[in-house]
Amino acid sequence: MNKKSQDQINWAQFRFSVIGGLLARPPEKRRLGQELKKLAEQRYRHPVNGGWVRFGASTIERWYYRALNSQDPISALGRKIRSDLGKTTAMSPRLLEVLYQQYKDYPDWSYRLHSDNLSAFVAQNPQFDPPPSYATVLRRMQQRGWIKKRSHRRNQTPGEQRAAQRLERREVRGFESEHVHALWHLDFHTGRRVVDVHGNWHSPKALCILDDRCRLCCHIQWYLNETAEVLFHGLSQAFHKRGLPRSLMTDNGAAMLADETQKGLMRPGDHA
Repeated sequence: MNKKSQDQINWAQFRFSVIGGLLARPPEKRRLGQELKKLAEQRYRHPVNGGWVRFGASTIERWYYRALNSQDPISALGRKIRSDLGKTTAMSPRLLEVLYQQYKDYPDWSYRLHSDNLSAFVAQNPQFDPPPSYATVLRRMQQRGWIKKRSHRRNQTPGEQRAAQRLERREVRGFESEHVHALWHLDFHTGRRVVDVHGNWHSPKALCILDDRCRLCCHIQWYLNETAEVLFHGLSQAFHKRGLPRSLMTDNGAAMLADETQKGLMRPGDHA
C-alpha cells in the first residue's frame, strides 16, 4: 500500500473517530447542534502529520451526515481522489518559451508576478488561449530550476560581482531549522566495494546522522546493508549520544518506511 492510500485510510478512520459517538448514540431532537459545537471545541491529532488541529462545527456536521447516509461509513468518510490525480496540465512549447524569456529578463520576479504577466500576455495573444493557472506556472518553473534570484544593484563592487557569479554557478542552501537539536538529517551513502575474509564482495553503506543547524555528526557508522534493523541500531546510537531531536528528516527509503521503523519512531521513549 502506497502512502497516499494509507493517508486515505487514516483520514477515514480519524473522521469516524470524531463522529462515531454521534452515530452510536444519536442525539435527541434539537440537540445535534450542541453536540457538534462540543466536538468543534476539542483539539485532535492530525491523522497525517500528528499536529494538534481543530475543525469547525459545519465540517464535522458534513462528516456526520455523510456517514449517516452511507452503508459503509468508513469508505464514505475517505477523502475524494481528484479526477486529475497524476496528470499534469500541458503548456505549449511556444508558451514555455515565452515564460523562459520572461524569466531571463526578470529573474528576480516572484512566481506570482510571472504568472500574472504570462496571463496578461495570453490575454493580448488569443492564439495561446487558455492561460495557465498559477499552480501550473509554479510547477513548470520549479521543474526547470527557474527559481527567483536576488536583484542586484547596478553599481556593484568587484567583490559583489564575484559573489553574485558564485551564487549563479552553485547551489547555496540555508538552514531548515533555527535551533540546534531541532532537526536531524539522516541518509545512507554507498561506499566502494570491499571483499571480506571469505572472498565475498560487498557494497558497504555509511549511515550518517547530522544536526541541521550546527552540522554536528550525531552518529556515523558503516554497515554491510541498508535495513530497518541497521537504521534502528544507528538511530539508537545517536539517541544515546545526543538525546532525542525535535524532528527527523529522511529521504523515505525502504528502511525509513518500514513498519518497525515507523512504530519505533512513534514511541522513541521506549527504545532510547
